[in-house]
Amino acid sequence: MSAGGQPAAPAGRHPGLLEKLMAVIRPGFRDDILVFDPADPVFGGELCRVGGCGRTARDVGMCHGHHQRWVQAGKPPLDQFSVSGGAPWHGHAPLSSCRAPGCGFGVAQQGLCFRHSHAWRRAGRPGVDGWLAGLADPAAVPQDHPACAIGPCQLWAHPGAVLCYSHHRRWQRAGSPGLQEFIRECEVPAGDRERADLTPLPRQLRLELQYALQCRHDDNMIKTRPTVIRSVTRWLAGSGAVSLLDRDEPDWRKRFTPRNNPPALGLVIYARRRVATLAEGRGWENEYPRDIWRLNRLGIDSAHATLQFSGISQPWLNDLAKRWTRWRLSTGLSAGACYQGVQAVTRFGAFLDQAGIQQASQVSREVLERYLAVLQTELAGKRAHRACIGLVNTFLQAIRRHGWDTSLPPSAMFFPEDYPKGGEKLPRALAEHVMAQVEDPANLARQGNPAYRLITIILIRCGLRVSDATALPFDCVVRDADGAPYLRYYNRKMKREALVPIDDTLQALIGDQQNRARERWPDGTPVLFPRPTANIDGHRPVSYTSYRDALYRWLEDCDVRDEHGQPVHLTPHQWRHTLGTALINRDVPQHVVQKILDHESAAMTALYARLSDKTVRDHWEKARKVSATGQPVQLSPDGPLGDAAWTKHHLSRATQALPNGYCQLPMVKTCPHANSCLTCPMFVTTAEFLPQHRAQRQAVLQIVTAAEAAGHARVAEMNKQVAANLDKIITALEADGEDGREAAADAS
Repeated sequence: MSAGGQPAAPAGRHPGLLEKLMAVIRPGFRDDILVFDPADPVFGGELCRVGGCGRTARDVGMCHGHHQRWVQAGKPPLDQFSVSGGAPWHGHAPLSSCRAPGCGFGVAQQGLCFRHSHAWRRAGRPGVDGWLAGLADPAAVPQDHPACAIGPCQLWAHPGAVLCYSHHRRWQRAGSPGLQEFIRECEVPAGDRERADLTPLPRQLRLELQYALQCRHDDNMIKTRPTVIRSVTRWLAGSGAVSLLDRDEPDWRKRFTPRNNPPALGLVIYARRRVATLAEGRGWENEYPRDIWRLNRLGIDSAHATLQFSGISQPWLNDLAKRWTRWRLSTGLSAGACYQGVQAVTRFGAFLDQAGIQQASQVSREVLERYLAVLQTELAGKRAHRACIGLVNTFLQAIRRHGWDTSLPPSAMFFPEDYPKGGEKLPRALAEHVMAQVEDPANLARQGNPAYRLITIILIRCGLRVSDATALPFDCVVRDADGAPYLRYYNRKMKREALVPIDDTLQALIGDQQNRARERWPDGTPVLFPRPTANIDGHRPVSYTSYRDALYRWLEDCDVRDEHGQPVHLTPHQWRHTLGTALINRDVPQHVVQKILDHESAAMTALYARLSDKTVRDHWEKARKVSATGQPVQLSPDGPLGDAAWTKHHLSRATQALPNGYCQLPMVKTCPHANSCLTCPMFVTTAEFLPQHRAQRQAVLQIVTAAEAAGHARVAEMNKQVAANLDKIITALEADGEDGREAAADAS
């Protein structure tokens, strides 16, 4: 029977597993008692710096016990403590016995054993020394009590137990594991603690754990302390199981009793997965027939560990969904995209089951229209609405295109008008005052992890997607022929390498991060931002979720607030939108912005261009416009006339730009005032051209003076009119500027 009262599955349920285990386990992991080298990168570490200790260093170059003693000693200089810290190890120094004369039991309270402390309390808790002096002659105390079963311990066994009081309590606090194993562990010499005794396990279960430990050693990613292995061994020995495959993964999680020991549970789950992979095999031939595909068995490393087809009850649809998903994976599509496809087909299958559709030939256009109605009811207004229609349509198209089921009617398809109309959204750029808080050097310095701080700076300045930034290669900076630096990264969405220009300051920050990575991983690491934990060889990059959680903690710590005084909740992707908007509003050409952000199409970059157009129009509406005679030109920004005026003005700026203003003449007209704009009623100008007006006025006055001196009265008269108009324009625009400054002063 198993620990939960249910019969354990026989080991023969997985034929050939025992032979496979015997074949793959190497001699170094075949021993029943595994002894680990303290310098082992997975199961050990550096030796404790306290001379003669022999244990693995865990904290500040010391084992856990010596680190506790160092803290209790007031954290003296480590070189001094290393000389004086070698005291008997906790659990191996002689235990104190009861202070009562002739008593050999262990201490329970006030230096007395359980029996004497109970008698002392019954006596009214007098002074212990005086009370002990009045006890009976030590010679009258019986001396025939059995000794503690732990060899080095000289105390008497607790009544009703084989261990002394102290060891018995320690055994109970450990969860009452196998008594013989506990005794053997307590008798391990102080310098031989880096070991694990697997003898309490049944033969096959012992081999399975040995194989899992061998795999964890080969992975070279996660530290696994021998204490964790011993804890797992004790628990598995008491579970009643003869194989890790006796129960599925959820059942092991449910039954695992040391809830406060996540590393031990992690090792159990890891071991079961490894053993299951060995028993069931790898590759498509083994995985395809299953309703749950484990992607690691297919050589796919993804955050989506599995693809589940168990929700598709119809066999014909289940098989088509598997075939479609296998084809999509084989074309290089990401596991995340395939996961969404399986979810969409699962939803479609649930609808077909309720509609009584039993085969592909019954999936008609009428059925799809009914499905559209159901989706409208369930998902109206949600992003998943369009995705569900599109993925099912892609699924149906693939069936017809590849001939997977020729009975599917040709009319079984969705049309463009079937998709719900989605409104266009502007870029989600952050406000300037929010960015000012984020980019404040004092706030950036408060992001304690320098790697996360650099990721933030790269996202702000380069506009990368966060998944691309966290996975940057170690050598990510390249230079062109002129020596200008560029950031080289892999655009995972577009599946291509891309370059973005950077400055020398950012290049220096990247160099600092490279130096930190070299210090931690002297043998080198392929990524710029290695994961700080569970990453012994330094090959795993920091995850998006780890950075995101650190980002939210940092924003809260810096108290970044929006324009309403509320705490800011931003996503890392908004920095990409902010950069695109800023570049467009600085008049960076759209095709250059498209290249910097590595957009697939100009349509995406055009979102930022529309925002730039709105910004320019806002300024145009607010600016004071005057005619050639200096009179204000009134244009209402509201209504069709305002839109038409803006359109004409926008076109004029692009095709009829003047050095000192704009022409309001429609493009279909021919200008009768060539080179006479300052005397033309169609001329309009604003304060931004004041420097040109002043310079032109000075030049005109010089022409007038020269013409009068030469006796050219007609030339002098024409230019005097131009000069007069310039005086009116300059006076009107300067007055407007003074009014604006006075208003600003009053407001401040």
